Amino acid sequence: MPSVKLPNADLAVIEPAKVRDYLLSELHPVGRFKAQVFRALGFRAERWQELETALREHATNHDARSGGESEYGTKYEVRGSLTGPEGRTAEVLVAWIVRTGENVPRLVTAQPA
Repeated sequence: MPSVKLPNADLAVIEPAKVRDYLLSELHPVGRFKAQVFRALGFRAERWQELETALREHATNHDARSGGESEYGTKYEVRGSLTGPEGRTAEVLVAWIVRTGENVPRLVTAQPA
């Protein structure tokens, strides 16, 4: 599949709860394993906005691959390095969806690549 830029990445919708209560949660049954990686990069739930900003930059700075169409919209995957507030870097895969009838991407999830 060809690489493209995530459409309207600068307008991406990232729900605070998804970052704070999932990706950075040490208690979430699935998110806690992802949180270990993000915490190792220096991201913390109490400063969740730092990860939100980093995910926006990640979406803008790296190419996306179309993950295909579904009844919900067009899926995209963005893979590349993500640098934490303390300067540590890891390769991450971030999934986005542009819902049917919308033109902005929404964060689905992020995980180590």
